[in-house]
Amino acid sequence: MPELPEVEALVGFLRQEAVGRTVTRVHVVAISALKTFQPPIDALVGRTVTAVDRHGKFLDLTVRQAPGASTGPDDGGSDDGGSDDDLHLVVHLARAGWLRWSTSLSEKPPRPGRNNPLAVRVHLGDGVGFDLTEAGTQKRLACYLVPDPADVPGVARLGPDPLADDFTPERMAEILTAAGRAQLKGVLTDQARLAGIGNAYSDEILHAARLSPFKPANGLAPDQITTLYDAIRRVLSEATERARGLAAKDLKSEKKTNLAVHGRTGQPCPVCGDTVREVSFADSSLQYCPTCQTGGKPLADRRLSRLLK
Repeated sequence: MPELPEVEALVGFLRQEAVGRTVTRVHVVAISALKTFQPPIDALVGRTVTAVDRHGKFLDLTVRQAPGASTGPDDGGSDDGGSDDDLHLVVHLARAGWLRWSTSLSEKPPRPGRNNPLAVRVHLGDGVGFDLTEAGTQKRLACYLVPDPADVPGVARLGPDPLADDFTPERMAEILTAAGRAQLKGVLTDQARLAGIGNAYSDEILHAARLSPFKPANGLAPDQITTLYDAIRRVLSEATERARGLAAKDLKSEKKTNLAVHGRTGQPCPVCGDTVREVSFADSSLQYCPTCQTGGKPLADRRLSRLLK
């Protein structure tokens, strides 16, 4: 799943490659990916990408109608070229989604197919554009076309961004206190508490902080809260810096290469050499190091899948 560092890198990539380009056509292959229908997705056509931003794990492309152009009655814009003219294409890539940039997109409309991962194709002229793709059978990739990103329910409910200047140790302590006895793994991945952290980086953060994923949130001593806060900022900052400037196609491999415990079940911990263990759930798993995080004791692999919601 693309998380905060990868989405931030995509933002930087699209700012460089897409801003200033005008949408010439949009092809929707998987109608299930569209979560809004007014304004229609065709309202993108003729609009220019003016900005790219991130909200947690959501990607946000601002598109603006040219001054004086007719916007039509239902696209949510005006014809004065001001901020009221903006629409936002907000994308959540979910677990298996990705953005593929191309300088040679086919002009022919793509055909739907059972094994076709393509969900949406956006043309930006001269063969340039991007595909939103999703592998697997669980189709969770989501696209919204809205006048305001806050109109997207997932964006509206986001907690603080852990790399923002106003995310402080005191704010971290408040979040943990409010979470009560909820387990740390679940608190870190709850987007309403902290925006942008997913399964992989929560494993990495807890390993860096030397904390059990099952430790109750309100059971941390003050020094452990500080350690967790520092681990969040350091792990995400370092991952974001490594991903900065990479092409979209290289982000996945970069992420996997630098993970210490996530996805490394059975391999030695890079810190202490102990074997990385796993706890499996209905549709996901977590990885941890017993020596670094749980006092050498393996965790029982029988927790409820609701931990990762």
